[in-house]
Amino acid sequence: MKLRAIAVCALNLISVSALIAQAEMLPARVYVIPLREDVDRYLGVFLGRSLEEAERAGVETLIIEIDTFGGRVDTALEIASKLGSATWAKTVAYIPVDSGGRGVSWSAGALMAFSCAEIWMAPGTSIGAAAPVYQTTEGIQPAEEKTVSALRGQMAALAEKNGYPVGVALAMVDADVVLKEVIVDDSESLLTETDINAMERKNVQFEIGKTVSDKGKLLTLTAGEMERYEVSAGSALTREELITKLGYTSEETVVVEKSRADSIITFLTSGAMVGLLLIIALIGIYLEITSPGFGVSGTIALIALAIVFVSSGLMGNLAAVEILMLLAGVILLLLEIFIIPGFGIAGIAGIVLILGAFVLSQQNFFWPQFDWQWNIAKRNLAIVGIGIFAGFTLIGVIMALLPRASLFSRLILHGPGDLGYAGKSWRRRNSKQEKRRPKKIGTSKEEKKISVDIGAIGVAVTDLRPVGKVRFESGVIVVETSGEYCEKNTRVIVQSIDGVKAVVSAVEEK
Repeated sequence: MKLRAIAVCALNLISVSALIAQAEMLPARVYVIPLREDVDRYLGVFLGRSLEEAERAGVETLIIEIDTFGGRVDTALEIASKLGSATWAKTVAYIPVDSGGRGVSWSAGALMAFSCAEIWMAPGTSIGAAAPVYQTTEGIQPAEEKTVSALRGQMAALAEKNGYPVGVALAMVDADVVLKEVIVDDSESLLTETDINAMERKNVQFEIGKTVSDKGKLLTLTAGEMERYEVSAGSALTREELITKLGYTSEETVVVEKSRADSIITFLTSGAMVGLLLIIALIGIYLEITSPGFGVSGTIALIALAIVFVSSGLMGNLAAVEILMLLAGVILLLLEIFIIPGFGIAGIAGIVLILGAFVLSQQNFFWPQFDWQWNIAKRNLAIVGIGIFAGFTLIGVIMALLPRASLFSRLILHGPGDLGYAGKSWRRRNSKQEKRRPKKIGTSKEEKKISVDIGAIGVAVTDLRPVGKVRFESGVIVVETSGEYCEKNTRVIVQSIDGVKAVVSAVEEK
């Protein structure tokens, strides 16, 4: 008997263990994708990646948690399109409320919610106020009629597709729509004046209640009103309660969270970071153009540009046009540095092409058509403009301080004859000695003695475009021309010494 009891207990334990293991191995049937922040460029990328992951997992239901005041119209339209294309699963919009949230789905959030097959809301939340607006110097202004009409049509189409009252969707976008409470057979609904007139023509018996949204007002509904007027599918206080009401368990649910890589890309594509990278690229290009060969500064500039364009590619904003413009700009700059003497049209065209590709990589359209697109384009132009201004300001500072700054001298000028070191001994000479002696340039005592006088003749050991290195009898120093291009092995003569800068020109061969 004891053996039999032990065997039964063992079998029970095995069965329980098997059930636990089976429960732990239950396939995911629900994916929760939180969109609980301002609608920015990367939110659409995050949703797209999450939808791809959910489709591969074969889930049945997608819960889209929406908690936002709104944001970019283009991203909201992109998200609505992606959710509408997810026909392989049931989409459920959920507006949660918790200590860290806002409990609202306004503006772009309403558009995203109506793109789902069902809407669920936590008590105390609200949805609506989806009219497009844009920021100006005078504050927030309503969008033009062209934009309002486009979004009005999009909201109406989403409402028709997913079975929501079209009048409710229209009143959230257009302040000219009047929405009234209508009671038919003890059932309350919200209808526009056009819908009411159509019911009168059909001799439908109904009773008109209060005006829910008057002319000049945008519609915003609470969770209770959404359920009362049968717009939403119901209310759920928590995510867990919603999952239970949908017929699932927490073991069958996967919550998608943003990774560290998502945070890094969001940071790299922020306006401040894009502007900073542009400044770094401009300074690097300038230092590379004004120094012989190709070195550290050019590499840094290319890395800065690569970060911007790769990040934009991950955001889905990089098209063939931007890539071709970037490649053409880089090729023209390389031609300017290595082949074409001086700095002219090729270099300027290269910089313009790179800046143009820079602007286009920050948006998903080529030429703006709506005012919200113009607003985005103006923002991108402002970022580039500020970056150019700051970059050229710093370049001016570098041009003024470069001969006296050993740090920058080492970045551009190499060798013991670096003019940055030459300035140390030159500044030590008093003014009386300078008047009595011919102008000369040399290095400090700690460095190898290299001294050059006006009229000294040397041979270029690198191309002078216009900066380069020349070998004199006393050694090699970095010089520059007055703008002319001198090839390697050209004999040059020191024409003047401006501060610590030796200016040379080619020797005319007789």
